[in-house]
Parts: sequence; C-alpha cells; structure tokens
Amino acid sequence: MLKLFLWLRYLRKRKIVFLSIAAVALSVSLLIVVASLFTGFIHSYEHIAVEFVGDVVLQPPRKFVRYPHFIERLEKLDAVDAAAATLTGHGVLYIGKGNVRAVIIQGIDAVRTARVAGLKNSLLRQKDISGELSFAVPDKPDEIGGYVGIAAIKEPDEETDEYDFAEAEQMIGEQVVVTTGSVTEEQDTSADGVRTKFKRRTIKLTVTDVVFTGFYDLDKNCVFMPIEKLRETLYPNLEEPLAETIEIKLRPGADIESALAQIRGVWEGFVDDVLGGDPYLKSSATEIETAIEMQGRYIAEVRKQMGLLLLIFGVVSGSVVVLVFCIFYMIVTTKRKDVAIIKSCGTSSASVAWIFVGFGACVGIVGSGIGVVLGFVITKNINVIEGWIRVIFGLKLWKSSVYMFSKIPTEVNWFWAMPIVLSAIAAAAVGTLIPAIVAAITKPVEILRYE
Repeated sequence: MLKLFLWLRYLRKRKIVFLSIAAVALSVSLLIVVASLFTGFIHSYEHIAVEFVGDVVLQPPRKFVRYPHFIERLEKLDAVDAAAATLTGHGVLYIGKGNVRAVIIQGIDAVRTARVAGLKNSLLRQKDISGELSFAVPDKPDEIGGYVGIAAIKEPDEETDEYDFAEAEQMIGEQVVVTTGSVTEEQDTSADGVRTKFKRRTIKLTVTDVVFTGFYDLDKNCVFMPIEKLRETLYPNLEEPLAETIEIKLRPGADIESALAQIRGVWEGFVDDVLGGDPYLKSSATEIETAIEMQGRYIAEVRKQMGLLLLIFGVVSGSVVVLVFCIFYMIVTTKRKDVAIIKSCGTSSASVAWIFVGFGACVGIVGSGIGVVLGFVITKNINVIEGWIRVIFGLKLWKSSVYMFSKIPTEVNWFWAMPIVLSAIAAAAVGTLIPAIVAAITKPVEILRYE
C-alpha cells in the first residue's frame, strides 16, 4: 500500500512523469508500426504470389508438349487439387494512338487457372459471375478474347494513385493488338546447316475483361489469352499442346514436402513415358517449388531491411532510458525527505530501491499499453492517414508504381508486439536503477538533521 500511495502521489505532484509515459508510448507505437508495415508487405507479397501462380510451380528448363497427360496424372494424386498450364511470350500492346506498352503475354486455360489461382477475383466483370471464366467474345466466336491489366490500359492518377475503373471497363469489347514473336530453326541450304530466325507475330485481341490485382507489376505488364491460341500464333507448325510451366494447387492440409516429392515422381514418370526419357528434363534443372519459395530471396532481403530498421529505431528509442533516468533522478533528489522518513520508519534500503524500480516498471507498462493501442490504430488506419497527408500537405507518400501495391498493408504484427512491449518495460525499469540506488543509500540522519 505504501508503494501504491507514493506512486500515485508522484504522478499527481510530478506530472513530468507523464513525459516518460509518453516517450515509452511513442517508442512502442513506432516500432509496432514499422514491424507491422514490413511484415504486412511481406505477407501481401507472398499472398499475391500464391494467388497468381498457385501453391506449387513446376518449371522445366524448356517448353514441353502433351501437357494435358501430365495434368491428368497430377490430379490423381491425393495431395493435388488442381493443375493448369501456362505458355509465356513477350511483346508490345497497342491500345490506341501513342499508347504502346511492353507486356508479358500469358497463355492460359481460363477455367483451369481459375481453379488453381485467384484470377477470377481480380477481374472487373467476371468476378461476380456464378459460372466458369471464359475468353469468349459475345456474338463473335471467331475473335480471340483476352484479359488486359488495368495499368496497361491507363496509369493510376498521379495525385490519388487510384484507377478510373469506369474508364477501364469501357475497354471491354474493344480490340487491341499484341505484337510478339518466336525464334524458329530453319534449314540453311547455302551454309549447309541450321539457321535461327525470329518471326514477328501479330495478334488481334478483343478485351473481354480487365485485371486488377492491386499488384502494380502484374496490373501493368500482363495480358492473358487462350493458351492454344498463343501456341498457334507462336508455333504454327506445332500441332501438339505446348506448355512452359505447370501451376498446381494443393488440397487443404496437404504436407508440402511429401507433395513436392510426389509431383517430382509423377513428372519423371511422365518424361519417361511421354517425352522419351529426356535426362535433362528429369534433372534438377526442372524446378519444383512452392510459390513462396520462389520469392524467398527477395523476401529474405526485405526481412533484413526490416531488422536493420527496427535496430535503428530501437537504438533511437533507447533515449527513453536516459529520459526516465533524468526524471527519476530529479524525483529522488527533490524528494529525499520522503525517502528519509520512509527509511526512518524501518523500511530497508532494498525496499526503498524497489519502490522506484517498480514505479519505473509501471511507467513502462502504462506507456507500452498506450503504445500498443496507438500502434494498432495507426496501422489499421495508415491509408486514411496517408490520404490526409496528401490532402493537407500535397505530399503523396505511397505510390503503387514504387511500392508495388495499390494500398499500404494494414496487418498488425502481434508476434513482434510482445518483444517490443517487454523491451520497453525493461528499458523503463533500467532507467530507474541509478536513482533507486541513490535512494537506497540515503541516510535518514543526514537528511532529517537539517529539517
């Protein structure tokens, strides 16, 4: 009770203690916001990777034929829910006069890809339909349909960084031109050998939907079209189905390592039975890894940056220890009479020291609690705050073309919050150690003799 009485008295009489509480709260909230923004970015990046390519990706060192047989074998595995093939090409997209963009052309089976990845959720028009996805152009069966990224149609507004979805939807039904090409080998009679030749190909696409993933690079660079139409365009002399990668969705609860081993076994059997047992395709050159593992190197670098930034802000927040020390040292020196009276009543030096250490810990607990609440509120409303900064100061802090995502991640990292809170409480307690020792060694006789 004596400790509680003194703590309440010091809070009432020495309002400068609230400065310590505020310092702890600001430090804790800052660290929580930084940790949350970084981990939110990482989780968003991992999520978009899985949403875009599925759980597992099989990527051989070169394109291969007869992929439907391989998909059929894959889907017989207990661990595999669905699989889809992709064929990729590079080219330029012509939308209108002066509007030409470099793009990556993705040949896909829309129905199968929708089962593997979250493409349907990214479409402006077809995301709400109950049926399966389709590239078909209504009333025009001879035309080739395709999906175009929203940023390929028009960049987001420079000030608000938002897209004009109404304008983007107006492109649905319009025709665009994709110019691409392929490298073919031809017999060179003059040189008595084989000559490689690049042949330009032009594809007229009717936009049947617009893609908005919220991930700038995908929204700007990707054009989707039927895989067989792309194969016919790039390799007109090839009559068999052709694929470059296989995207795979696993069943819920499937063991990742076991699934990867099963997929590799099926792949090697397919190569032996269908592709002539090509040892190059069966070697480690064929990569089979999860979508998250594919982004592992980039994510590892982001985690390093997060650790470095937390270390820097942690060192800066170490000034809380100095501030707590100064405030409590001032309290001890100005309240030596209180300390002397307490000790003259029989209180031990250790108990006196614990009064101030406990008070410092309480300051840390209260400040950390406020900091957690403040960090939570800031993180959850970071996009609103960023919007107000843009309106008031005319400063756009977050741009999708720089930071990849249209919105700032608002996921609170509770995993980091606990160590940050414990460190703040410990720092506040450490800041009171020297004042507590000074109070403990105070001699009542010397103080009260002159009172």
